[in-house]
Amino acid sequence: MNSRNLLILFFCQLISATGQIVIVTLGGIIGSSLTDNQSIATLPVSLMVVVTALAAIPATMLMKKIGRKLGSSIASLSAASAVLIAAYALQIQSFNVFVLAAAMFGINTAFSQQYRYAAAESVEQKFVPRAISMILLGAIGGAILGPELVTRGQNWIEGIPYAGSLISLSVLFGMQSILLLLLEPFRSSDVQAAGDTSRPLSLIMGQRVFIMAMLGGTVAYGSMTFIMTATPLSMHVIDGYSIEATANVIRSHVLAMYIPSLISGFLIERFGLTKIMMLGVFGLLFACFAGLAGQSIFSYWTALVMLGIGWNFLYIGSTTMLTYTYRVSERFKAQGINEFCVFGMSALGSLLAGTIMYHYGWYTLVLIPLPFLLMIAVGLRMTNNETKALFATKQ
Repeated sequence: MNSRNLLILFFCQLISATGQIVIVTLGGIIGSSLTDNQSIATLPVSLMVVVTALAAIPATMLMKKIGRKLGSSIASLSAASAVLIAAYALQIQSFNVFVLAAAMFGINTAFSQQYRYAAAESVEQKFVPRAISMILLGAIGGAILGPELVTRGQNWIEGIPYAGSLISLSVLFGMQSILLLLLEPFRSSDVQAAGDTSRPLSLIMGQRVFIMAMLGGTVAYGSMTFIMTATPLSMHVIDGYSIEATANVIRSHVLAMYIPSLISGFLIERFGLTKIMMLGVFGLLFACFAGLAGQSIFSYWTALVMLGIGWNFLYIGSTTMLTYTYRVSERFKAQGINEFCVFGMSALGSLLAGTIMYHYGWYTLVLIPLPFLLMIAVGLRMTNNETKALFATKQ
């Protein structure tokens, strides 16, 4: 395995996770303080995810043209600029400028979400699940650093709450931009392999395993974003829990998202994709039922921890499954359409989270993912044999 690339990507993932946690935690809270219309309080976070979805295909096309290294480095600079603009929005108390900054932040997210593909292309095919898991482990550091920046940085600049947190993020993203330039060439070069002809996108997407991989990632990320985006608004703004309590729940959630990466790659290699993805579905279902148990801090904590664990198994399994459905020359277009679908659903969930919370409440919100999760469970059962055969040929 290319340990240098994996180490760099690990730290870049840590920085990206830190930034996303800060924006998700503060997005609804700051939005609520800058607008009188509470039904659009989560609009900044929602637009961040929308832009991530819209930028997914352009991001893959840009990286195909100039390489993952340079494309991702440029995107990191856009994130640094975005959080500085967000700090300026707090200074002038402008909801519109804050929304613009959060949306701009989504550009880098479209690139950083593809670090897992960069990790997969840095190792032999048989080590792909392990490499993807290792990179996602970097977010554990983000789970620790992000809430610390939220709670400690809120008073660093007198009279402008949370501006210190955002300015600190700009420094981290500047460092990320430099780190990405140090990446070594990937196993899959940007030049089409000899004799490796590219199939039409319709043929690639027509594979049942590709459809299952895409739907698995889409429902995993959509459900997770939907509930996570609403949690700070429900806990802090509606239920009145402290920012520290809210940040701790978000921290636990993010740790639960990524700590299973210590074993998820090995579990996929040992037990197969379908079983681990199904385990993820059960985890997400449990999260929804835990959310129905009440609105105490413990209920929120249980729901968000299970949400993170379920997301990890289903999302890593789906990403691994996807890498087995395309050839080297097809990877950018296959990855691009997958990212668009995943973050399109995530954007929709984020957009709806604030409105549903405002009009219908927490209990209705946690019921909504249930039918989609049941659909994935049925789909995994139907494609189990095809998945096993494909997985075996790639080892």
